[in-house]
Amino acid sequence: MTDFPIIRVVTKLLIPYILLFAFYVQFHGDYGPGGGFQAGVIFAAAIILYGLVFGLAAVKKVAPPIVIEKLMAAGVLVYAGTGIATIALGGKFLDYDVLEHHFLTEYHFPSGQHLGIFLVECGVGITVTAVMTMIFYTFAGRRQSP
Repeated sequence: MTDFPIIRVVTKLLIPYILLFAFYVQFHGDYGPGGGFQAGVIFAAAIILYGLVFGLAAVKKVAPPIVIEKLMAAGVLVYAGTGIATIALGGKFLDYDVLEHHFLTEYHFPSGQHLGIFLVECGVGITVTAVMTMIFYTFAGRRQSP
């Protein structure tokens, strides 16, 4: 894509807005439409766009495959860890009501439901971003057989 400077410049201008929109969808997913899955796909789309325009080697410098592999596991751990924490606090798996802490209300800590949903959606968003990016790396790295 070095022959298309307009595409490269427009991509550099668009990627921050795509990432900002992904964060908006992520952090407002418990209040309206959207959430972890949608935000993860939007975030991965920004990474994939960068890879399509600047090449696989360039995107692997920005988001190395080893980091993406660790993020896949970290997202699942955040999701499952939230469920394990609710069990440890005496509730059922992903029973957000046990995350309620009345002694933290003076610090404007989110309620148990909001905290639980936020953590689960963050885990989903991280996992989806990492998996979609790794799928792109896998397909883009294939060589055509002669």
